[in-house]
Amino acid sequence: MSDEKIKIGISQGDINGVGLEVILKTLTDPSICEICTPVLFSSQKTISYYRKALNLEELSFHPIRDFNQINTKKVNLFNCYEEEVDFEIRKPTENGGKYALLSLEKATESLFLKHVDALVTAPINKHNIQGPNFNYPGHTEYLADKLGGEPLMLLCSDELRVAVVTGHVALKDVSEKISPEQITKKIEQLHRSLIEDFGIRKPKIAVLGLNPHAGDNGVIGDEDKNIILPAVEKAFNENKLVYGPYSADGFFGNATYKEFDGVLAMYHDQGLVPFKTISFNNGVNFTAGLNFVRTSPDHGTGFDIAGKNIANSDSFKKAVYMAIDIFKNRKLYGKIYENPLQHTNIRKER
Repeated sequence: MSDEKIKIGISQGDINGVGLEVILKTLTDPSICEICTPVLFSSQKTISYYRKALNLEELSFHPIRDFNQINTKKVNLFNCYEEEVDFEIRKPTENGGKYALLSLEKATESLFLKHVDALVTAPINKHNIQGPNFNYPGHTEYLADKLGGEPLMLLCSDELRVAVVTGHVALKDVSEKISPEQITKKIEQLHRSLIEDFGIRKPKIAVLGLNPHAGDNGVIGDEDKNIILPAVEKAFNENKLVYGPYSADGFFGNATYKEFDGVLAMYHDQGLVPFKTISFNNGVNFTAGLNFVRTSPDHGTGFDIAGKNIANSDSFKKAVYMAIDIFKNRKLYGKIYENPLQHTNIRKER
């Protein structure tokens, strides 16, 4: 494998939230430039404002407008726009969405063209970014459209990895969105990601039930018995270590999750509430299943604390580390299996 440092693209997120604060705090760590080449998609004027506001003026950037100008020993700043920006810190404004999208578009294009190797996205506001060029529930759906692949939201920390069958879906619609086929597809995606992205040779996966007590054998809903269980049994019969459905409250309450490499939840909050309770400030949102590597911190725009210089950058820093690790794992997996030995049957001699 090449020793060339991985280029990590970074989108700035909403300019009025905590995104640029956690980005700049992360990039002040000198070890970052030792393990990767960061490329921040923003503007010199925007970064100058934030460096002064956060008292981080010692942090230097290498401005570029072309990827031939990248300096592999410094933090690179790709200028996406030139104009002065009106900041309204702690407010979700039209400008916040406008400049978040300019950054995201250029970062995504650069990832697709392989000018950068992986992408770390700072949080956006899902409302103010909407417009003719962004009509999606969030980052995940936008990136799936632009980059290709079958996305799977996978929240990761040192203690826990949780994926969801239904992502940004209203709770009243969840039961209509799940089917044995859909759950089977998500199990296969999670299984593949644990092998290819995390280097786990024989991953062990837990599948959560939909209803309280996993339906109590049909007493509290029949989805667990008729929809989830067949998908679990199918995966297990295919020699995958997949178990369930588990009652979510007991599964997390008695720390059964520690026995598994990955957990598949039926809906967003079923997986994310316990994840953020266990791993908040240390978690990473990884979009498995894409043709490219994308991670993000496990928190949102944090308008309530923006501009106060108190935002915790640990999750963003871990998102950078994880993007590097997953890119390397995928590359290694590809090399291992690019020329597999052909299977031949050996005939026994009498």
